[in-house]
Amino acid sequence: MIMKHLLLFCLCALVILHGLEGALPQTPTYGERGSDLGIQVFQQVVRSKPLENVVISPHGVASILGMLLPGAYGETRKQIISGLRYKKNGPYRMLKKLHKALTKSNQNSVQIANAIFSQEGYRMKPSFEATNRDNFQSDIRSLDFSNPQRAASEINDWVNNKTKGHISNLINPSMLDPAMTRLVIVNSIYFKGLWKSRFQPTNTKMRPFTGGDGNVYSVPMMSQLSVFNMGMATTPQGLKYSVIELPYHGNSISMLIALPSDEDTPLSSLIPHISTATVQSWTKLMRMRKVHLVIPKFSADAEVDLKASLSALGITDMFSEAEADFRHISAEPLYVSKALQKAKIVVNEDGTKAAAATAAVLLARSSPPWFTVDRPFLFLIRHNPTGTILFMGQINQP
Repeated sequence: MIMKHLLLFCLCALVILHGLEGALPQTPTYGERGSDLGIQVFQQVVRSKPLENVVISPHGVASILGMLLPGAYGETRKQIISGLRYKKNGPYRMLKKLHKALTKSNQNSVQIANAIFSQEGYRMKPSFEATNRDNFQSDIRSLDFSNPQRAASEINDWVNNKTKGHISNLINPSMLDPAMTRLVIVNSIYFKGLWKSRFQPTNTKMRPFTGGDGNVYSVPMMSQLSVFNMGMATTPQGLKYSVIELPYHGNSISMLIALPSDEDTPLSSLIPHISTATVQSWTKLMRMRKVHLVIPKFSADAEVDLKASLSALGITDMFSEAEADFRHISAEPLYVSKALQKAKIVVNEDGTKAAAATAAVLLARSSPPWFTVDRPFLFLIRHNPTGTILFMGQINQP
């Protein structure tokens, strides 16, 4: 029997975040479990793009797999569960709680939207629809995929609306087989927040930034003298790197910036070391101190092929026409033919989502240390109460 297409797309929208507070438990939360898989996807991607700007949403990767999970069976389900490190039975109550925690109303804005677009007249199993509606607040709509142009336009309109116009072209009509497409699953994350300690535009100056390619570029660098949480960490291989936390208003989300201390050490030496456990360990190493902070003003966007990265991490069956088992979605055999993610980040004086770090941690009483981000850096945007990594990326050239 010819298996039909299940198309899967994961979207990350423009983010702009806020602050972080409190300690995390030692046992990984569901937010951390899913984020770790997303971090591994990021590590896979940057291996082949060491000198490029890359931005993804680890939580977006976990979310799209979480939406697929109630429809999966057998080995397909086992691979997804194993990749996400979820408990075998009933992760949905915890995922519902996580979704609620991330979208809790506060001074800033974290908006997560999910949708399942199905072929008109296509019968999904009621339990699959109910689980997605209940746990992910999924919007379930019917489309006519026999008209790929119109179907793509309707999906892109939904995406454009949910991301406040920042991502307007997620689906290309050529991705939609008019005869075989049954579902398109979309996850959107949008974050907007203001820095807890804003940068004054008058302090933004053109300064040199040494790109990943070794060339020196003149870029707008924001600066301020303020109190930040910062510290020095070391990888198991002995690589020292600096970490600084830039909170957003509301104290529930922060941007964390990491940078190798030695200017000659490439960022690629640090990235394989990163996990949610690593990030959690930073909270014990960092101390509040007055700092001259200098970071680039920048924006970056990227499209990531999730199929290649997830397959490399052992989640393979769902992409195989012969092996995929989504019997709990419908009676018709399905497989995932395409998985992608688009993400965008904008960082400016008022806020947004992205930043970086560079410097040694020295406690100077009379002269505060400088933390100057003038070369490739790693950033993570983290929801502290749950440990969820909403966005992360490497910036080689602002």
